[in-house]
Amino acid sequence: MTEQQIQAKKKNIHRWAWIALACLVVPMFASYFFDDMFSTLSHIFKHPEMLELGWDSANYGFYAGGYSFLCVWGGLIICGMLLDKWGVRITGSIFVGLMIAGAALVYVAISTPSIVAAGHSLTVAYIGCMLFGLGSEIAGVGVTRSIAKWFKGSYTALAMGLQLAIARLGTATAFILSPRLVSAAANGMYPLSETSKPALFGLGLLLIGGILWGIFVAMDARFDKLVGTTDKVVTSDEDKFKFSDIFKVLSNKHFILISLLCVFFYVCIISFKKFATSILIPRFGIELEAATWMISMIPFFTVVGTPLFGVLVDKFGKATIWMITGSVMVFVAHLIVGFAPAGVPFYGYLGIAILGTGFSLVPAAMWPSVPKIVPDKNLGTAYSLIFWIQNMGMLLVPLFVGRIFRNTITAEAGTELFAQQEVRAAVNAEWIFICLGLIAITVSILFALSAKKNPHLELDEPNKK
Repeated sequence: MTEQQIQAKKKNIHRWAWIALACLVVPMFASYFFDDMFSTLSHIFKHPEMLELGWDSANYGFYAGGYSFLCVWGGLIICGMLLDKWGVRITGSIFVGLMIAGAALVYVAISTPSIVAAGHSLTVAYIGCMLFGLGSEIAGVGVTRSIAKWFKGSYTALAMGLQLAIARLGTATAFILSPRLVSAAANGMYPLSETSKPALFGLGLLLIGGILWGIFVAMDARFDKLVGTTDKVVTSDEDKFKFSDIFKVLSNKHFILISLLCVFFYVCIISFKKFATSILIPRFGIELEAATWMISMIPFFTVVGTPLFGVLVDKFGKATIWMITGSVMVFVAHLIVGFAPAGVPFYGYLGIAILGTGFSLVPAAMWPSVPKIVPDKNLGTAYSLIFWIQNMGMLLVPLFVGRIFRNTITAEAGTELFAQQEVRAAVNAEWIFICLGLIAITVSILFALSAKKNPHLELDEPNKK
């Protein structure tokens, strides 16, 4: 087959690329929904006596950290290697299946009376969340690689932007829908049939996503057959993965700084979202309805802001300045949420708007900077290591925040003392995010200073020349 014939076939197949993208975005939308299904219900875990499930805030924080457990303990790196060796279709199918199986285990754990009565619901749900988290992370890498393959030489950036935007709409959907799915009984109790509804809905989405992934696998196999390509990474002996590559990447000071920025910045948003209603409701005296819309501003801001700021970074550069600016905005946002006048919803909306804008700025500047500091042959290893370091923070921070709520709120629900303790717990939790935000600012400044000392890296140069 001549090169001209191959290009003609690829051009014909690219017409089907948008259908392939539609098949890929649904599993990610479902994954984001399931991961954030309890975020706008976190306040109910302050009343474990009202839950048939029996979890308190510390239990919820423990469960939320389960997403990152296997990722931290080497799963992310090992599975990234398998993705290169076995290809997207085989590895992706395994981990999409693992994602669905983990979600199913979570649903069984929180909906089965015998498991709850035996006191095993948290353990079983944690195992399910571990499996779901690892499956979700690797499936996400597979989706990104597949989009790059199908849209190569075409609308790659647009397709990736749409995938991320639609996935984050899964988070927004969870924020808005979950409180509407769950309601208390007449006696004020929350039965298992209610608290498990978001998990059941999310599992249904994941099953649909699994079916569409299967359709994509068939399309992708047809793609390779027509153009004579493979979904595996083909490398020369010189470029094959070696464990020494990990140490080479970790010895790169710029890589260490960008990894530290990633973990300290992201936990200020991702871990905050897990407890958002527990913080916003008592701080600003708002109802759950208002709190869900308030926190939903974060994904909505990023859907618009991240592609916009990405274009600005591509055109004008100054990536390190954008990183500092975004880190400062997140720090200021948490100061507002923690210490603005209580009972004034305006400050809550202001803080979340600033948080969402900062969350758009840093990723738009940070991720395109990685290829500038790491050789192409080590890029996959570098991204895996960054996600690995990031997941350490996502594993630990929810544990500490959950314990703050459990240890601070000890009074009987409905009393004046209980209301005071809710506010105190929210402020104490914000101190964690404020300190982490301050560290993120420090790291971003150090990164900017290092960029000035190493102009050959062109970190502040436009990506589009």
